Amino acid sequence: MSGDWGEPGSAAGAEPVKLADVAAAAGVHPTTVSRALRGGEGVGSATAERIREVATRLGYLPHPVAASLRTGRSRVLGVVVPSLTDIVLATIYEGIEQGAAEAGYHAVVANSQDRPEVQRSRVATLLGARVAGLILGDARTDATLVDELVERGTKLVLTSRRLPGVLSVTCDDLLGGRLAAEHLLGLGHTRPAVIAGEPYASTGVERTRGFLDACTAAGVEVPVEAVLHSRFDVAGGRAAAESLLRLTPRPTALFAVNDFAAIGAMGAVRDAGLRVGEDVAVVGYNDVPPAAELPVALTSVRSPMREMGTRAAQTLIGLVEGRSDCESVLLPPTLLARQSTLGPTFADIASPGTSAR
Repeated sequence: MSGDWGEPGSAAGAEPVKLADVAAAAGVHPTTVSRALRGGEGVGSATAERIREVATRLGYLPHPVAASLRTGRSRVLGVVVPSLTDIVLATIYEGIEQGAAEAGYHAVVANSQDRPEVQRSRVATLLGARVAGLILGDARTDATLVDELVERGTKLVLTSRRLPGVLSVTCDDLLGGRLAAEHLLGLGHTRPAVIAGEPYASTGVERTRGFLDACTAAGVEVPVEAVLHSRFDVAGGRAAAESLLRLTPRPTALFAVNDFAAIGAMGAVRDAGLRVGEDVAVVGYNDVPPAAELPVALTSVRSPMREMGTRAAQTLIGLVEGRSDCESVLLPPTLLARQSTLGPTFADIASPGTSAR
């Protein structure tokens, strides 16, 4: 779990700066320092300003957990995600940190490896550290932890993934799947296939459902064997694409519910002696920064990752502070059309609700 539970403001291996150190340097009693740093009540303005300057110079920062023990109210948000090595989740967490900081809160994050037993352990650790509430980016449809937390009254917001009846801030993944389908259908594809991600994650499930619903509405039926679940990574996308490309007739387009799975699919297309964007179109999801910079730029549905995190933090803080207007949010996606579907000429084509660049 990342996040420093020791005294902040000290270099690695050095003794942390304590309240008493600030008091000694400022020539006042430690209780005066404490009052000055909490807002200055009962301390002259000049003295409070001098104490704050000394605290800043020494590198002292109040310990958020210790503060919660004194006041009975924590200003720390606990966050659990599958892995911060994932660009999408790291970007969401940056948004959470921003939203928390703007409201005077801190965020501390733990990785669950997308394993239910690890998630349960990480959540227990965070709750034991008296966090004000939890933001979970790893909710699973095949686990009971979220229901248990809601039942016991834990302040909780889901992000990235969602579950029915639980407060969440996510991308509108049904719409995103539809945008991918409409783009491919608009280019004339009638044999699409789907790399559907993990079956326990709402992201993959809803993106796939939106895609298939749009195909059905257009009179294009996607056979069951043309929808394969996979891990949300390059290796998972490659393995699924290799299987899909062996279908007869071969799909002319692949929709991967995650950009890294799409990158793996592009590799499988290339290694099969086919051309991405000409023989087989590929669409990804999230629009991570590398997508536009690949040798064949990847068409991708852009999800508002950072905003998702910021809004999730704001929503959780609203819950913690007792506001009654906290509601689930579906943020709109957009589709960025690039060479992986438009071909080598990079024609200026965009389907409804999409943009090309």
